[in-house]
Amino acid sequence: MRASSIDSRGKKREVNPEKDKAERRNRSHSRGRISVVGIGPGSAEHMTPKAREAIEAADVVVGYKTYVELVRSLVKSGGQVISGTMGREVDRARTAVAKALENKRVAVVSSGDPGVYGMAGIVLEVAALEGKGIPVEIVPGVTAATAAASRLGAPLVTDFAVISLSDLLTPWEQIEERLEAAAKADFAIVLYNPQSMGRKEPLAKAHEILLRHRAPSTPVGVVRQAGREGEGTVITTLERLLDCDVDMVTTIIVGNSTTRVVNGRMVTPRGYDLSR
Repeated sequence: MRASSIDSRGKKREVNPEKDKAERRNRSHSRGRISVVGIGPGSAEHMTPKAREAIEAADVVVGYKTYVELVRSLVKSGGQVISGTMGREVDRARTAVAKALENKRVAVVSSGDPGVYGMAGIVLEVAALEGKGIPVEIVPGVTAATAAASRLGAPLVTDFAVISLSDLLTPWEQIEERLEAAAKADFAIVLYNPQSMGRKEPLAKAHEILLRHRAPSTPVGVVRQAGREGEGTVITTLERLLDCDVDMVTTIIVGNSTTRVVNGRMVTPRGYDLSR
């Protein structure tokens, strides 16, 4: 049965009461949604209030097992935790969408910022394919790059590039091209995923490329476990970078041609005139 009503401009419009009733019912009862949450480098003090709120409100928390453990204390009583291993990101995105379609509030957690080598992209892609209109919000977080930079001083106050040395999803040839371009353009460079127990060659190759464009004395900061228990920070030179202990939870910041060490901290001048 159809009826008519007057809209705000005084014109008649057709109304389908049953359709309107169903739409209102769906809007009022559908609470399924996904928040892709950046939890920062790991410590509670570096997590944003919005990130904490999204996790505490979630019926289901999904993430890589290491990251889930960092926020487990925030999961509400009765909340479901679904964790997994590295390399199963697509599966976690599909799980998150499936749970949201069950009218669950879902928090997908990423370390740092979810849009920087995190889960934001894959969740948006899977939701577009399978989500049937499920809303997805991205909750930003403090990145490893900025967390590491804060420990080193101020190495990133002007233009910089961020490059992952992991070739699991990006061909090594493409990584080399990006290293060459960033080094040649004199960007300060942040290196993610630099080295693991079985993957030593990428950092050695990156070191070789950087030395073609940077002086051996260029300051380099090496930060392990930035913002987490066991954090360690070293400021060295590009020439001696490979002497440092480096693994997958290490972030490396290579200065540009103007970066210097000031009172034991890395500083990349932005160009202010200090003589006046």
